[in-house]
Amino acid sequence: MRGLLFGAAKKSQGVELNMSPLIDMVFILLIFFLVSTSFVKEAGGPEIKRPIAATAEAKDKTNMTVSVTSDGVIYIEGKIIDIRSVRTQMERFYHENPQGNVVITADADSKFAVPIEVLDRIREAGITNVSVAATKE
Repeated sequence: MRGLLFGAAKKSQGVELNMSPLIDMVFILLIFFLVSTSFVKEAGGPEIKRPIAATAEAKDKTNMTVSVTSDGVIYIEGKIIDIRSVRTQMERFYHENPQGNVVITADADSKFAVPIEVLDRIREAGITNVSVAATKE
């Protein structure tokens, strides 16, 4: 018993683990993932239940999103817009970005006439690269 007490009183030589390189590596990985991650910008505003289409394709780049809710409310980039001002908004967008893409995201339960009227206003503004968003089957 006496030997155990004396053995406990002795200083043991432990191995020291240097955490600095590990923390540096974690920060480098964090920076790498932040830089290499691409963030998809979804338009703010309403929740849209997209219609389902068998031929839906993913678009590489979307510059402008126009959303139509089930009750016919129109959002451009998350802001409520009246149907009469859609054309002026699109003309402004076209002058800033002539090669820009516009995606119309209409709710599956929306009335058919409102998205078609929005599409007409966009084409009247001179934008020909227009898509309608859907979910692939």
